[in-house]
Amino acid sequence: MSRTRPSSSLDPGGPDDATRRRFLVGGSLMVSFAIVPGMAALAQTTTEAGTFHASAPKLPGSLKTTPSLDAWIKVAPDGHVSVFTGKVELGTGVRTALLQLAAEELDLAPHTIEMITADTAATPNEGYTAGSHTMADSGTAILNAAAQVRTLLVESAAAQLGVDAAALTTRDGAILAADGRRVTYGEAVQNANLHQDAQPNAAKKPPAHYAVIGHTLPRVDIPGKVTGGPSYVQDLRLAGMLHARVVRPPSYGARLVAVDSARVAALPGVVKVVRNGDYLAVVADDEWRAIVAMRELALAAQWQPGPPLPDPAGIHAFLMNLPAQEIVVADQGAPARQSAVTLKARYSKPYLTHGSIGPSCALAQLDNGVMTVWTHTQGVYPLRAGIAEMLGMPREKVRCVHVEGSGCYGHNGADDASGDAALIARELPGRPVRVQFMREQEHLWEPFGPAMTVEASASLDAGGSIVAWQYELWSNTHNNRIENAGRLLPAQLLAQPFTPAPPKPIPMPEGGGDRNSIPLYRVPMLHVQHHFLPDMPIRVSAMRSLGAHMNVFAIESLIDELASAAQADPVAFRLKHLDDPRAQAVIHAVADRFGWRAHAARATHPDVRASGSGFAFAQYKNLMAYLAIAMDVTVMRDTGEVRIERVVSAIDCGQIVNPDGVRNQVEGGILQSASWTLFEETHFDREGITSFDWSTYPIMRFASVPRRVEVVLIDRPGLPFLGVGEAAQGPAAAALANAIADATGVRIRDLPLLGPKSRNALKA
Repeated sequence: MSRTRPSSSLDPGGPDDATRRRFLVGGSLMVSFAIVPGMAALAQTTTEAGTFHASAPKLPGSLKTTPSLDAWIKVAPDGHVSVFTGKVELGTGVRTALLQLAAEELDLAPHTIEMITADTAATPNEGYTAGSHTMADSGTAILNAAAQVRTLLVESAAAQLGVDAAALTTRDGAILAADGRRVTYGEAVQNANLHQDAQPNAAKKPPAHYAVIGHTLPRVDIPGKVTGGPSYVQDLRLAGMLHARVVRPPSYGARLVAVDSARVAALPGVVKVVRNGDYLAVVADDEWRAIVAMRELALAAQWQPGPPLPDPAGIHAFLMNLPAQEIVVADQGAPARQSAVTLKARYSKPYLTHGSIGPSCALAQLDNGVMTVWTHTQGVYPLRAGIAEMLGMPREKVRCVHVEGSGCYGHNGADDASGDAALIARELPGRPVRVQFMREQEHLWEPFGPAMTVEASASLDAGGSIVAWQYELWSNTHNNRIENAGRLLPAQLLAQPFTPAPPKPIPMPEGGGDRNSIPLYRVPMLHVQHHFLPDMPIRVSAMRSLGAHMNVFAIESLIDELASAAQADPVAFRLKHLDDPRAQAVIHAVADRFGWRAHAARATHPDVRASGSGFAFAQYKNLMAYLAIAMDVTVMRDTGEVRIERVVSAIDCGQIVNPDGVRNQVEGGILQSASWTLFEETHFDREGITSFDWSTYPIMRFASVPRRVEVVLIDRPGLPFLGVGEAAQGPAAAALANAIADATGVRIRDLPLLGPKSRNALKA
């Protein structure tokens, strides 16, 4: 394997117009081994996590799709060990956790291992980093591959030493014999064939012998971030780099009528003005000059408006009346013959903005017929396919290299920026081109988290048990990731535009809008209906946890209302309806740490403040991490302000690799969900999106951060990794709503909880 890097200050380790307008509205590492035979034949499924059809279904994790051991672990003759993953670091700490897995099974210090993440020239194709799949897919693959590589190295050393392999031990990159003789990994690999498929049920270390897994390792991505060192694609600088800025249409479906580009082209430092149909961009030798030229180009452009958006005041009714693809998610049992109480409720969620702190950025260079794109995409292989189609280039002539971006969980503008960079770099062969969005471009043009509406009803019998549950949800797709070139915004603006692939629902059990729409509770009669809405008035795609945030909010809110109707404690009511012992365990853990007690009269001061507690639980996707949460809040009755006083959460995510990393993710998920749930809403009018900056799209400020957050970790040594990143979003939202209802007696079913109408309802 030969390895070089670009000169850089950062070492990151044709459809018709009507259809087009409708959809608008609506240094490098080179490897000499083959990653997997027939990789091009692997067809991507429609799951948001980007899983693939398995070529080796009996193997664990992503070994199913990439079984070759040297696709994951490479040992050089000098003993240098490289570990490869198709997943990316998004700020969740997975790079560190994956290092720990490899270090454990290879008996190496983590800092001696080189971790190479998502690069279409080097790493396995693991689709997208999404859906809390990294540890379950890539982590499981690396753990098993490392164990089998270690076995092969030991067998090679045993042959060299003439001893039984069982008599050898490994430590710090060497195989040791009882008589003191040693063979380094570099020496052993010369007589070991790592280019072979993994085997199922290979022996691994027993959890009792773990020295790295289950222990906190400081995150390897943090030092540069806290010291101001180059850490993100936004920091990447290549020799001879040019700076570009794009000019987007003023609204969905707007058409470029005319543009006086000659004046802009004559500005100081301007290298090129790029126009292709409705696509506009400018390239300069300096970033500030590019920004000045972009502003002038925007002023010089004349646009024909696109079709109007729906009335924002009636957006949920509008969505519910769109043509729907009907999906029966669950249908079991017969209607209850007798019920003492039936509750009905409607819940809603607005469009949400990802709001990445760093606007999306990408770099691209066309050199010797190869287009290289440095990108913070969550899926380098799907992005490569989309860019190749857009440029009319063979896929093997396009390379996408992941470099961490400054903040996103979900589908923001990263892929669009990558498409922009590639289009512009094609116009200037040999020169690296950097594209970064302006704040308003990020906010106005990213794919938003979809608005959703839920109607639910549930019945109790005379003994206070749930006997019937009916649940309907309306939602656009939660997956408009890059399935084809048309999913890239710049490709839609070209003179020969590309049509986005039609939206498709993500099948259960993963689910999209219907993710977590089936309650885990014991319910004799259950019906869940998903009204999947293919037509999109506003551009939407994946946002962290997809439909789980809304569905758990609705389900757990209704569970609290049912508990009240049954005159039961909310925690006891949940336990009464749960059969899963792991679910019961996280609930008990929270209740014990929180000091939960059966509800009594709250300390309420009507003219000043009201205090209350809320509880919620969910298992993410009903098949991943279990999480329960309790919250204390204070509501200021004069202003409607909500203060989160204390949060206690417990999580069971199977085998814990890095305890502090798990704790970080739960804490971060709680804060992010609290921001969504209390404050966030994408605003628009009939002409377009209006929440274009931080003053028009409020997020949680430091004054609203919970005073105290505690996370109880329930470790399950040896059990499968269940994923952590998205477990907290739904339960945190529901616990907040339940706590506010407990404090004030006001049940808010429409998000955000502190929207204008809701805030007024909370005032005394």
